[in-house]
Amino acid sequence: MMRIFDTQAGNVVELQLPESGPVRLYTCGITPYDAAHLGHAAVYVTFDVLARHLERHGSATRCVRNVTDVDDDILRKARELGTHYLDLAAMEIAQFDRDMDALGVRRPASEPRATSAISEILSLVQDLYESGHAYEVDGWVYFAVESEPSFGSVSHLDRATMISLARERGGDPDDPRKRDPLDFVLWQPSLPDEPAWESRFGPGRPGWHIECSALALRELGPVVDIHGGGSDLIFPHHECEAAQSRAVTGGPFVRYWVHVGMVRLDGVKMSKSLGNLVFVRDVLKEVGPEVVRLALLSQHYRSSWDWTPRLLDEAQERLERWRRAGEGDGAVEEVDAALDDDLDTPGALEAIDRAARSGRGVSAAAAMLGVAL
Repeated sequence: MMRIFDTQAGNVVELQLPESGPVRLYTCGITPYDAAHLGHAAVYVTFDVLARHLERHGSATRCVRNVTDVDDDILRKARELGTHYLDLAAMEIAQFDRDMDALGVRRPASEPRATSAISEILSLVQDLYESGHAYEVDGWVYFAVESEPSFGSVSHLDRATMISLARERGGDPDDPRKRDPLDFVLWQPSLPDEPAWESRFGPGRPGWHIECSALALRELGPVVDIHGGGSDLIFPHHECEAAQSRAVTGGPFVRYWVHVGMVRLDGVKMSKSLGNLVFVRDVLKEVGPEVVRLALLSQHYRSSWDWTPRLLDEAQERLERWRRAGEGDGAVEEVDAALDDDLDTPGALEAIDRAARSGRGVSAAAAMLGVAL
């Protein structure tokens, strides 16, 4: 039985998976206004290993990874470049797919774009508005957090911390139109040079959080088995997504929330806003993709950690050691046990190292981690 850390539960739990049908996985994808960095890669490699492990134990998976192709960031970047936002998205999605393919991250069953779900988004916004979970001010529609008593149950943050993080992460708690500083945007008027869709609230575009609710509900139904992304999404994104989805469906929406720690550079989280990024495409110019994947897997998914060139050196040595060991099923049981234990990839790597040093072939165990020898 696999055990994994559930953010909402606050501890490691045993996965209780559906007896029939696929395990429904939803991973928050990229906003395609810049190239994928190693923080992105850490998230998607983690969920790739998770899906492979579930499938190895007989559970089919349906993996959905969205593309946020309309929001403040991509519109701002397109404006700066003087290009159409969808042209920018197409270029960056193509680069992202090349990077993930190289790293051995399998394509999801579906990779829907936010712009493909405007009708579903507007339907959700209208449902929330008519049920009293949302209100409108001058064409802006906000979710009323006071209408959802479980708001805060994913992040377990106190109100002051949530307000502080909302201010830091674009939630604008000082917006004078809001009834509560933590209320968040579902629909907003577009600026003159931004895309706009007609709605009962006036022409506009969706807020960020409602996009994932619409796509997850459309692609996977009212309950997602495992939902995740980087730990920086816990609040506000996943907290808000969960609240509005519960308000619509009346159910729990997500059974297990799984979050991946941050990758730092010189002690600071990699982020596009700070510009302290190490791009996957640049690292792949220096070393093979198996080396990058092994470097990422050497860190436990829940940890936040610092990227250094030393990790690539260690991964290169490890890969060469495994290749010298050759074909065989050494360490398969140990790797399986490590992955069952909260996806302990560092423990899995160490088990394969031991088998390789003892002269046993390790190709089968390496394949369990998505590494081809």
